[in-house]
Amino acid sequence: MSQKEAIQLFEQRKVRTAWDSDKEKWYFSVVDVCSVLTNQPDYDLAKNYWKVLKFRLIKEGNESVTNCNQLKLPSPKDGKRYKTDVADTEQLFRIIQSIPSPKAEPFKQWMAKVAAQRLDQMQDPELSIDQAIADYRRLGYSEAWINQRIKSIEVRKHLTDEWKRAGLEEGQQFATLTDIIYRGWSGFSAKEYKQYKGLKKENLRDNMTDLEIAINMLAEATTTQISKNENPKGMAESAGIARRGGKTARTAREAAEREIGQSIVSSENARSLTATETLNIELHKKP
Repeated sequence: MSQKEAIQLFEQRKVRTAWDSDKEKWYFSVVDVCSVLTNQPDYDLAKNYWKVLKFRLIKEGNESVTNCNQLKLPSPKDGKRYKTDVADTEQLFRIIQSIPSPKAEPFKQWMAKVAAQRLDQMQDPELSIDQAIADYRRLGYSEAWINQRIKSIEVRKHLTDEWKRAGLEEGQQFATLTDIIYRGWSGFSAKEYKQYKGLKKENLRDNMTDLEIAINMLAEATTTQISKNENPKGMAESAGIARRGGKTARTAREAAEREIGQSIVSSENARSLTATETLNIELHKKP
């Protein structure tokens, strides 16, 4: 499962969700849904409500509960990741029927809207970009960083389209080639780079500085153009091109570092980046 997590808001109440790009469907945290529908903000009490309801529904032979998935989602209490019961839209509709709540129908409509928005974004990439910009602003990133990040998404899309054209498969092959590019210009694999930044499941590019994003864009854009020029066949040839793209970007990175007097590969992450931006805003507000 290729999973992208998101926090959705229903009447200002948070609902943890995960998008499965393989199955093209949303999964919703059932505990969060119970919390909303029972108007119970206490997470432990909402969790207990779902535990009791789940036991009853299983005894009744409710297949929606039996087929519930579990995903590791960050806890609203301590931020750590725990296995959490999740349900897709169809399963959740059936579970909601067992929860007496005046919010049941509005919540169903909201769920359908969430699903429709994602499908619209898949048909019209501009909608997805608009949503990404809004999300990054909400998280506190600077406008300059957001512009750079959105451009990097476009560059990445061109690269993955080229890999698909070359007959490569999403998943392990894409991940291997991405690691080759990262290692080529930064000296780190994606996993090592995340560890350096103190990350776990977070998106690495969302935790890069402006300069890191710029160098990575150069590496990926160069790899894309070489691939288009040479039309590689198979993984081995594409891997060689990825190394060349990464090496080209490394040369640019080292030249830039000589000029600025510091390493571009940084341990900074989203927390420090957005904290710095918030501080700058506050300083500018002062007379």
